[in-house]
Amino acid sequence: MSSVALGRFGAVAVLLACLLDGAALAKDSVLPASGLPVPRYVSLKSDHVNVRAGPTKDNDVAWVYTRSGLPVEITAEYENWRRVRDSEGSEGWVYHSLLSGRRTAVVTMKNKDDLAPIYDSADATSAVTARLQAGVVAQVKKCGNGWCRVLGNGFEGWIQQQRLWGVYADEQVN
Repeated sequence: MSSVALGRFGAVAVLLACLLDGAALAKDSVLPASGLPVPRYVSLKSDHVNVRAGPTKDNDVAWVYTRSGLPVEITAEYENWRRVRDSEGSEGWVYHSLLSGRRTAVVTMKNKDDLAPIYDSADATSAVTARLQAGVVAQVKKCGNGWCRVLGNGFEGWIQQQRLWGVYADEQVN
């Protein structure tokens, strides 16, 4: 074999080694434990959810959520633990089985005394079927084109997506 052929063979061998090493790195790279996107919104499955300072049962309970269905945003994952943020900005770690993929949202208003209108259809000129206070939790059924169909205790209809915490600005929910 000529030295040129050995040189090319050596270059190919080095390139192949780099590619294989890169493939190993990609395989071992850190992905969310669930394989689902982070961040994402979920809701609390139970009316007693311990929120811990870190992602193990050895960490102290920082506080307890006492409202089933409350929306939270998953901001990180570590094994079976999820770091969540609530609508007030508080963050802590929750065990994954205490969370649900059921979508809910909290009504938000610039002025807490204002009421958010719920419309008969996804149109601000349609009939108003209810008016909700800030802090009301609603189940999110569908979102698109800046509107979400929501339902809750005593109401059902459409609300402007910007009035909800628990749905991203341009997110489509089906």
